[in-house]
Amino acid sequence: MSPAGGHAAEHQSGSAEAQHTEAYLWRDIFSLCAEFCAHSVVDIGCGNGALCHELAKRGYEVVGCEPSAEGLRFAQDAAPQLVFHELGVDDDPSTIGNESFDVAIATEVIEHLVRPRNLPRFAKQLLRPGGHLIISTPYHGYLKNLILALTNRWDAHLNPFWDGGHIKFWSRKTLSQLLNETGFSVIRFIGAGRLPFLWKSIIVVAQKLEASEQLVNGDSPG
Repeated sequence: MSPAGGHAAEHQSGSAEAQHTEAYLWRDIFSLCAEFCAHSVVDIGCGNGALCHELAKRGYEVVGCEPSAEGLRFAQDAAPQLVFHELGVDDDPSTIGNESFDVAIATEVIEHLVRPRNLPRFAKQLLRPGGHLIISTPYHGYLKNLILALTNRWDAHLNPFWDGGHIKFWSRKTLSQLLNETGFSVIRFIGAGRLPFLWKSIIVVAQKLEASEQLVNGDSPG
């Protein structure tokens, strides 16, 4: 998916950017979509469309959103049968169709966003009532952070020279706060990649609240 909406995932047709989104995330995403009996899926920050292509092969109706024109070109070339929109989370998603998707996915996107609240707000406008949002982001926990410090790898891990790189670092607590503030209820967290508590990424799964539940929680239903 691109930095403005995620990183580009590696695909057989090639990629405009480095590989970041891999099968270690896809397996859990496919399992969750099946668990939720999803029919329609929107991939926010879809990069070169690799995940969209894999979801479509499994029978889902898929739409991709990608703010990078270069990433979008790769996506359309790799999967011309799918629908892609040149949109980022700071844009108006109403052109795609309000409250029409069962699942919204954003893999390795939120750590790049200057205004991260716009991601769940963008997704909420696209999800049907009761729909699910799946977000992944690099995992940061005590044990992993300690090992990075002890092995003097923080400079390599944070990489300040990466144009468009990570600018936000998320924990279970802060992700939960973000989603609770924007009209979602967190269902679970899943660690993905590597050993337990040294995970490469963490996946948070949340459900869009009904309008009445959002008002009780103090969030605007709009």
